[in-house]
Amino acid sequence: MYPVISIAEGSKSGSSARGEGLFAGAGRLAAVTVVAILAAVGAFLVVRSVPALVAGPAQASLLDGNFVSYVLPLLFGTVWAAIWALVLAVPVAIGVALYLTHYAPPRLRAGLGYLVDLLAAIPSVVFGLWGITVLAPALQPIYVWLNEHLGWIPLFSGTVSGTGRTILTAGVVLAVMILPIITALSREVFLQSSRSVEEAALALGATRWEMIRLAVLPTSRPGMVSAAMLGLGRALGETMAVAMVLSATGTMTLQLLTSQNPSTIAANIALSFPEAYGTNINVLIATGLVLFATTFLVNAAARKILSRSERGK
Repeated sequence: MYPVISIAEGSKSGSSARGEGLFAGAGRLAAVTVVAILAAVGAFLVVRSVPALVAGPAQASLLDGNFVSYVLPLLFGTVWAAIWALVLAVPVAIGVALYLTHYAPPRLRAGLGYLVDLLAAIPSVVFGLWGITVLAPALQPIYVWLNEHLGWIPLFSGTVSGTGRTILTAGVVLAVMILPIITALSREVFLQSSRSVEEAALALGATRWEMIRLAVLPTSRPGMVSAAMLGLGRALGETMAVAMVLSATGTMTLQLLTSQNPSTIAANIALSFPEAYGTNINVLIATGLVLFATTFLVNAAARKILSRSERGK
């Protein structure tokens, strides 16, 4: 006997094949579009940055010397503020993610997880207003205490800012902004850990913390690193919150509590672009190219670490 294929089944099979082909084509088009947009942005930045790379003070009033001496303090401030944001946010984010996945009751888990995700939807300008009106005045007495008792440490030395608008305050604001990103990614990583290994550790007499320390954290380390690096990428590119909170002077200093603070690339572009003209615009675009390259490298490193962790599973 031969199989009988009805006309309806053949028509259905052909329709499914056409649908699959259309979906594959749409996905391919979307991927090519993303790459084309990224390439177009990079090409625009490179082309418009060329005049700034050969300009001097006579061509651009923003420059006191060459372009490198102009962008280096801004790059330092960008990385310095982002590092402090990462130092403050990562332990809290991992703690929240562990609580949501291994400690919180089911009823509280859903609501708290929703609130953490909702934190990512708050506009950056709101964080800036909160930082300048609430956080900075609240932290200023703490800065005075740190200076009085730990002033022998270079980070806490110098004359304390009277407003609290320091690079450390900007780091705290950035930490709050990247907290939901790192928490959400870490939570997903912890949920993918082997449940059988966790149950085996508990069956052998390990406490819940010992189980987390021995069975969850080691296997989740690549994912946690990727989450931290993605949060770092967000902190590097933040603009309005830093521009509103930070009292920048364009210097390069490791002191965290003084009024002499380095600026960041994104904040400097936002504050300087409205009054820029001529080659000054090219200078700001060139600093944007430096920020673009820095953020791209951070995210590329995060993707590489994440792919390694996925291959290792």
